[in-house]
Amino acid sequence: MTSLPAAPRGKREATKQANRAAILEAARDVFAELGYGAASVRDIVRRTDLATGTFYNYFPDKESVLTALMDETAGEARERVRTARRSGTTLEAFVRDGFAAYFAFLLEDRRTSALLSRNAGTIRALFDEPTMIAGVEELAEDLRAGIGAGLIPEHDVEYMAASMVGAAFEIGARMLEGQEPDPERATDFISTLFIAGLRAGS
Repeated sequence: MTSLPAAPRGKREATKQANRAAILEAARDVFAELGYGAASVRDIVRRTDLATGTFYNYFPDKESVLTALMDETAGEARERVRTARRSGTTLEAFVRDGFAAYFAFLLEDRRTSALLSRNAGTIRALFDEPTMIAGVEELAEDLRAGIGAGLIPEHDVEYMAASMVGAAFEIGARMLEGQEPDPERATDFISTLFIAGLRAGS
């Protein structure tokens, strides 16, 4: 019995990946320009070469598209922030380098910046999504490691991690509202706040 050639299957998978990527890229621009609330599935599809029916092969609604975009964005941001944070050998570096990496990430891609700035309120509602929760859990884990290493005084790490992530999001959103976003100002402010808090101990 002869086996089916692998090429067609590989081509189908490549087409699926390309279609999904096209929908996400179109949605990124539509949500940034119109705002999530005003945008529709039709608006997204119009920015692609796909039929409306094809959209629903990949996503059930526009909310699932936004969640997928946030999964991608938050995943990359978390990786960069955690790498920067873990490279710090002092309390100050642990805090400052992590926040600096996050604010730099926000400004690196203007399309992502516009998406986050235009839809900050909607994105807040996604904080119970797994990818958002993972960021808090990773920070809590790193705080525990820092406490264990004597780098950070004892704290309620769950509260501290949640407050650090929440504050970073809010300050980042405010930074993006400005005509000339200043990541150094944002980093200085939030780092001063949390370094003092962490030094205080429990």
